[in-house]
Amino acid sequence: MYDYLIAGAGLFGAVFAHEAAARGKTCLVIDKRPHIAGNIYTETINGVIVHKYGAHIFHTNDKTVWDYINRFAEFNNYINSPIARYKDELYNLPFNMNTFNKMWGVKTPAEAMAVIEKQRAEAGGAGGGAIGVTEPKNLEEQALFLVGRDIYEKLIKGYTEKQWGMECTELPAFIIKRLPLRFIYDNNYFNDRYQGVPVGGYTRIVEKLLSDSEVKLNTDYVDFSKKNERIAEKIVYTGAIDEFFGYCHGALEYRSLRFETEEFAEENHQGAAVVNYTDRSVPYTRVIEHKHFEFGGQPNTVVTREYPVAWKKGLEPYYPVNNEKNNALYLKYKEMADKRPDVIFGGRLGRYRYYDMDTVIAKALDVEKSEL
Repeated sequence: MYDYLIAGAGLFGAVFAHEAAARGKTCLVIDKRPHIAGNIYTETINGVIVHKYGAHIFHTNDKTVWDYINRFAEFNNYINSPIARYKDELYNLPFNMNTFNKMWGVKTPAEAMAVIEKQRAEAGGAGGGAIGVTEPKNLEEQALFLVGRDIYEKLIKGYTEKQWGMECTELPAFIIKRLPLRFIYDNNYFNDRYQGVPVGGYTRIVEKLLSDSEVKLNTDYVDFSKKNERIAEKIVYTGAIDEFFGYCHGALEYRSLRFETEEFAEENHQGAAVVNYTDRSVPYTRVIEHKHFEFGGQPNTVVTREYPVAWKKGLEPYYPVNNEKNNALYLKYKEMADKRPDVIFGGRLGRYRYYDMDTVIAKALDVEKSEL
């Protein structure tokens, strides 16, 4: 009945569906959720556009991708400048001269470098000079070697342990192989040339992308495919690759999230779109005040607290845990996927990789070109 059955109405599936439809192909897009747009879904609560599944700021250096996404929305000039809160102390992110000035009182790049180099040397001397002489054995050693103790303990340790549900000494060093240190007064989190948030939210973009495809929501792929085995010539699958194969080699690991959203009868609650809470004793990792993404002037505001939680079957898998064990397990599933020419696996779950939105679009366009 269709050329393509596309499992997942998120960004990858929607871009593929749009391009396929433009080439005269018929697509049926299904999604287990009651809405399209996946994790970039936005909804309106009393005039405030809310990012239901966490903050999404579009950023890219790829002009082709930027021009492509701007065909479907007008983007504002929002610049991501999050705040980090440690106990009652507030710091600018990413780590830059504003951060260093607040932490140590330094005023010049040379002064900041001197403090960091001193703390790095002290960290390198700990444990008989293990750090810097041999490869760091865990995330804590890696962070101490890169930025020293103050930044690590106040701005990295607690946040990271909450995010991954493990002690930093138990996490692999590769998670933070690089930590950008900017010795300029610049709070722009991303270095990308193009950045912004779509006016009116992301859902409108996906609506336009899917306008020439048939869409069925509240539809689970596993159940649907059993009842409709020959409904399409080919499948585009953006769900979890291990679930597609019935977890036959075991389940891949993910981290999940829980969101608490609250409306306040005030114009401005925290003064920033995103505030990261880096103290381990605070159970959530960040608080998002959505109206600031679009410079809203509403008399009310909507705030979301984001709690990392351990993933189990039935929860949404947000972040793949790409350690050696899981990457080896993924390769087993990839070998099975390579033997299924009737199925295209895409997106963060189909490829078991965390992707920014621009990368998702680029990969969807590449797949569509090679396919069609």
